[in-house]
Amino acid sequence: MTPEQKIKHIILARIADWAETPIEVEVTADNIDDLYDECEDKWDAIYEVREGEVETKLPCQSSRHYESKSVAAKAPDGSWVGWTYWYGGGKHGEPEAIDWMDEAYNLDVTEEEKMVVVRTFKKAA
Repeated sequence: MTPEQKIKHIILARIADWAETPIEVEVTADNIDDLYDECEDKWDAIYEVREGEVETKLPCQSSRHYESKSVAAKAPDGSWVGWTYWYGGGKHGEPEAIDWMDEAYNLDVTEEEKMVVVRTFKKAA
């Protein structure tokens, strides 16, 4: 699947989670675009997915009219996909109108678990 198709799959999976029903057919690169186009109630899921699952801190596009950050989400197939999340713009801004899916890209992700020690201090009596 292309990165854009992976985002569409993430959106369809989010809708299926909300409905508490699995996607009824196997999602492939050949049918994802048709499944996505046939879905009518996708706008809330698009809005939620657009914000990303995690911020990647990778360099991203910028604009003088909007703020941006690089975000990513894990696709149902286990791969990661990233894109630029546009936000802000003031009273008349409309960052959600920016076509963000076609600028998506695949990511290589390395996960490592780290132990963290947190110390809290207070004065002794």
